[in-house]
Amino acid sequence: MSLELTTDRLRIREWELDDAEAALEIYGAAEVAHWLTPEWQPVNDAGAMRSVLHAWIEAGPNLIPPAGRWAIVRKDDGALVGGLSLKLLPPYEEDFELTWALRPDVWGQGYATEASRAAIGWAFEQGIDEVFAVARPNNRRAVGVARRLGMEWVGETEKYYDMRLQVFRLRPV
Repeated sequence: MSLELTTDRLRIREWELDDAEAALEIYGAAEVAHWLTPEWQPVNDAGAMRSVLHAWIEAGPNLIPPAGRWAIVRKDDGALVGGLSLKLLPPYEEDFELTWALRPDVWGQGYATEASRAAIGWAFEQGIDEVFAVARPNNRRAVGVARRLGMEWVGETEKYYDMRLQVFRLRPV
């Protein structure tokens, strides 16, 4: 689904093939890839990242709204600092999961929370009634973002991705 959102510091927009080099700094970074879902395949060069972006761009129109994958760009300098997605969680594809990934050099600056708030607000405007985030138990950064977003911890499960995960949920107020 096509999306363009802005916050005080960020612009959330569709991915472009020209984003490959900058996206590689996110999805190719070992300290980011370590926390991604088990189905994620490591990306080691710009060509491979370009192929991933191409697949994401092509799949976009076929996703069930409000699902999608977007780039997070800093407004002041146009730098691509992260990625954001709303997707259906396996195995039943009933629950929408919010995911975020940022370049390691911008961690701790509040970008994940800021971008996620905008995406969640937009998703609720599209009519979904809850958004989930899942995190490995020792992923303190992801758990911290979920808590800053006001998500409630609903427990641990192995239902998603066949691994033990912390589950957080947010419903509209």
